[in-house]
Amino acid sequence: MSKQELVILGQDSAEGCCPTLLTAPMAKDQAAELAKVFKALGDPVRLRLLSMIASQQGGEICVCELTPAFDLSQPTISHHLKLLKQAGLIASERRGTWVYYRLLPAMTDHLSAVLSNPQPEPLQPLDVPAGAAS
Repeated sequence: MSKQELVILGQDSAEGCCPTLLTAPMAKDQAAELAKVFKALGDPVRLRLLSMIASQQGGEICVCELTPAFDLSQPTISHHLKLLKQAGLIASERRGTWVYYRLLPAMTDHLSAVLSNPQPEPLQPLDVPAGAAS
């Protein structure tokens, strides 16, 4: 058994250790770590791959089911999956010839907590200038 303490994300009180973007400025090291995760999510292919993995019935999906959904080569898909894995968003397990992927909900829960609005009233939408990309 590991002697490491299990941290349950999303259980922090309002004064918890992990403030949201709306409650306190982010520390430099935390910003650097989160930037890696957001960079991994910043590509449409990786975002689709993550969505396909996360929404899979049973919680995991074979790479053989992911590759045909894209007009990309298998090495390119493997590269995108590697980046998602390095960002801590997914895990993989080799079974014979195939690799199976599953979501790591601790990271998505952490992102959700960082981006959440702890205030009871919703934020007011920004006025977006005409012609600006949404």
